[in-house]
Amino acid sequence: MLEHEFTFTIKKILTELFGDKSNEIFEKSYLIQYLNKKTKAANRGSKSRSSFANHYAIYVLVEDYIQKGFLQSELDYSEYEGAKYTDIFQRMKELPFGSKLQNHALNSRMNEEFKKFFPDIPYQPILRDLQTKRYWINEKLLIIQLYDGQKFNIAEAIIKIILAYTEARKSAFDQFISYCSSLANISNENLEKVI
Repeated sequence: MLEHEFTFTIKKILTELFGDKSNEIFEKSYLIQYLNKKTKAANRGSKSRSSFANHYAIYVLVEDYIQKGFLQSELDYSEYEGAKYTDIFQRMKELPFGSKLQNHALNSRMNEEFKKFFPDIPYQPILRDLQTKRYWINEKLLIIQLYDGQKFNIAEAIIKIILAYTEARKSAFDQFISYCSSLANISNENLEKVI
């Protein structure tokens, strides 16, 4: 299984939420494994590819799932009319680095990439109805059944992982800006130091 610097953060979040079940949840959750693959750039330089569109497509649908009460209640998610496209797309644009995002992740790109990573999984993360323009996160990817039969909903973990990734990318960007500012100041003093 792929491990990189941000994997530690993912595992820490899972341990905080699920204790000694965290490793098995990491192993059995395709959505968390997908996020693990897509967060390699978390601590890299500001020019590395961030993939916010796919992260935020997942984020807004899981956020909607939680806000509508499906995490903490016995409500049947299969009876939910779905999130409105305009609402979730606007929400994506409100998130950090989201202002320039396009709709490709919601409409197909995220599902296609997920299928590339997990070709044997019979379902996709984002469900949509083209007629009504309504969207859902695939709840089968949120509810993880462990070997002992216990079930855990990872919706809160998904939100925390994506927020932690966004914060790591923001920090990398801030460091880059700070570095550029220091170069500008040095250039005023000593051109040889800049070179």
